[in-house]
Amino acid sequence: MHSYIWKAKNLAELKKVASEILEQFPQNRIFILNGDLGAGKTALIKAFAEILQVEETVSSPTFSLVHEYTGVETIYHFDLYRLNQTEELHQIGFVEYLDSGNYVFIEWPELALPFIQDDYLDITLTIVEDFAREITCRRIKNT
Repeated sequence: MHSYIWKAKNLAELKKVASEILEQFPQNRIFILNGDLGAGKTALIKAFAEILQVEETVSSPTFSLVHEYTGVETIYHFDLYRLNQTEELHQIGFVEYLDSGNYVFIEWPELALPFIQDDYLDITLTIVEDFAREITCRRIKNT
């Protein structure tokens, strides 16, 4: 499985990375984001949203689990950091979000992985020297 690696020194470079990911993987709609607290997961999702022409302010849905944004297409942004059990995903209709054909971005995806039946992009953000970010992206095939 091939991984793609980018480095971003600032938010402007994160937007370039997001643009390149969307160009490299135009069919993918499900993105899982991994990384430590403060690694830049939400910042990268903001960059994706900007490219997809979302005009609303993108913020982490830590307490509500999901935010919906509309731009060129609908975006669902999940933050599952506080999720304790998969039953909560059933209660909010998580599978319907995945099956919607819209963009789905998932932070802290561990409990969500068993629900994902389609191909998805696995994106890991790591803080490297001088607070730059290394973004590793690989396509996971479930079909």
